[in-house]
Amino acid sequence: MVDFKVVLSDPATGKAYNIDASGAGAGSFIGKRIGDEIDGAALGFDGYKIRITGASDRNGTPARKTLQIAGRRKVLMAGGVGFHPRVDGERRRKMVRGAEITQDFVQINAIVATQGSKTLAEYFAPAEPEAPAAE
Repeated sequence: MVDFKVVLSDPATGKAYNIDASGAGAGSFIGKRIGDEIDGAALGFDGYKIRITGASDRNGTPARKTLQIAGRRKVLMAGGVGFHPRVDGERRRKMVRGAEITQDFVQINAIVATQGSKTLAEYFAPAEPEAPAAE
């Protein structure tokens, strides 16, 4: 069984929402790459299209879009995701994951590409308690 924590950002409101995806919802991410879009109905958001923007595994190793593999590699980097040089021209060999989503990932970062009929705030609004019956 695969479980993911999905951080879904809504650019219209500037808010981010945490979603626990398991079962079929998590299965819709397997095999996709960073930059791919999935149907929001898999996570319960009808009419939404969700674009994968990044991910990380249980060790916190980030996924890099330019690395078109499914595993981890040590890559010589001069900047970008996974390495921020402190000195101009600095390069280092750093561990990063490939862009393909596998069951080894824990967190997936995503953004709303197409809005649905309901807003995300309506989906995540706390349930109102039922009023007691008047006698």
